[in-house]
Amino acid sequence: MKNESLFFWDKIVFLFYFLIVAGYGYYIYRRKKKATMETKDFFLAEGSLTWWAIGASLIASNISAEQFIGMSGSGFKMGLAISTYEWMAAATLMVVAIFFLPIYLKNKIFTMPQFLLQRYDGRVSTVMAVFWLLLYVFVNLTSILYLGALAIQTISGYEFSTCIVGLSIFAIFITLGGMKVIGYTDVLQVFFLVLGGLATTYLALNLVSDHFGGQGMWEGLGLLRQKAPEHFHMIFDKSSEHYAELPGIAVLIGGMWIINLNYWGCNQYITQRALGADLKTARNGLLFAGFLKLLMPIIVVLPGIAAYVLYKNGMFQTQMLDAAGTVKPDHAYPVLLNLLPEGLKGLSFAALTAAIVASLAGKANSIATIFTLDIYKHFIKKDATEKQQVTTGRIAIIVAIIIGALVAPALKSLDQGFQFIQEYTGFISPGVFAIFIMGFFWKRTTANAALVGVILAIPLSVALKYFYPALPFINRMGWVFVIIVALMAIISLLDPKSKNNPKGLEVESSMFKLSTGFAVGAVLICGILAALYTIFW
Repeated sequence: MKNESLFFWDKIVFLFYFLIVAGYGYYIYRRKKKATMETKDFFLAEGSLTWWAIGASLIASNISAEQFIGMSGSGFKMGLAISTYEWMAAATLMVVAIFFLPIYLKNKIFTMPQFLLQRYDGRVSTVMAVFWLLLYVFVNLTSILYLGALAIQTISGYEFSTCIVGLSIFAIFITLGGMKVIGYTDVLQVFFLVLGGLATTYLALNLVSDHFGGQGMWEGLGLLRQKAPEHFHMIFDKSSEHYAELPGIAVLIGGMWIINLNYWGCNQYITQRALGADLKTARNGLLFAGFLKLLMPIIVVLPGIAAYVLYKNGMFQTQMLDAAGTVKPDHAYPVLLNLLPEGLKGLSFAALTAAIVASLAGKANSIATIFTLDIYKHFIKKDATEKQQVTTGRIAIIVAIIIGALVAPALKSLDQGFQFIQEYTGFISPGVFAIFIMGFFWKRTTANAALVGVILAIPLSVALKYFYPALPFINRMGWVFVIIVALMAIISLLDPKSKNNPKGLEVESSMFKLSTGFAVGAVLICGILAALYTIFW
């Protein structure tokens, strides 16, 4: 019997979580507050985040309803293979830490448009700044609010609009304190996220065990593999119905790298956490995030597989259906949470809320950073004081979240939220990653070439989707990336001025030297990944 409401002890546990996070955030804000807060303090928390705060903040900002609800739903539908987004991200974080961070930090890069301005010109920077603002507000922020409110509505029984408003206010409260408050409260958010997420996984595995007469979570885990062996393969072949979403070996050597490198290395929302630290601290933060990434499928994918096994064996026969009688994979996680006992449900509810609010706060801060530093200060008020910039950033946060809250209800047609977001973000990822990687490592790349890359990304993606609808979207991203890189190379080579490009970056091998501790940690992560893919191939 499911309970679509929160009981007394659930509310007490959630209130405890709220007071701890809000109180700690206010304490950090008061302790770090200056007479006049500087932009670097508000937008980057320059020099004040430790490696563990950076790593925790990266994960808290990344893991949201998109993962808890969307990835769990994909786990219900296709199984462990969806974990490739999490496990490949662990490897990607190592690449970003080794090769991308030294370039950003040496050139004192604070925003992604700033990098494009320094490396290319104002045209490329402005086009991408506007694009990122639109993407972050109307796609990312809106989808986080929609999926988050939908999940909280399902679990708590509150009205959808009430959930939207509550999440928005909580996120605004955390975000207005700046990146320092976000960074340190994210440590607490990750604690609740992991603890509550593991509690839900524990319940799900015990439910499977009890349903088939077993004892304990370990038997439940074994029963998952026994009852749904098709859900424990990481690499699909062409005969699989899921090949279009995860096309075989391409998840290891193809377009999946573009998805991850663009997200973790060229994304203001993510890289902002490390841009205010020194190289050693930033790298260790990414290493810590990499280890946390290895853990995430246990929290967000296994519950979806457990829900699938239970559904196939007679449970959740009505809860997994929509009004039209269609199975909705994204219902899997909320349905499981409604089976939790009083108190434990409150803990898992807090974990889900923590994931949503942390992502909203991080996204809103990135929107404020880009708008203030790359639009407001460049085009609206070039002589803006530190105080004016911080005030503008706070106004941008409030406006962005209000817009997201107003647009969110329009997303009610989503099925698998996670896969939907991945595919349509992939329309622009190849172009963005192409201009960044070419700008990093090939001095002759010109601003005109970068502008062509930015402009062609969406038309090329749309054309391939229309003319080759059977082409998996991950492979489509790979082809768009290759085409854009080739065009950028040709355009740059045809420009005689590119031979002595003054905007080319000076890249030296010494920039990429690693500490022993980081190297050992990176090798360990790669070894664990190799073992996981070998076991579950």
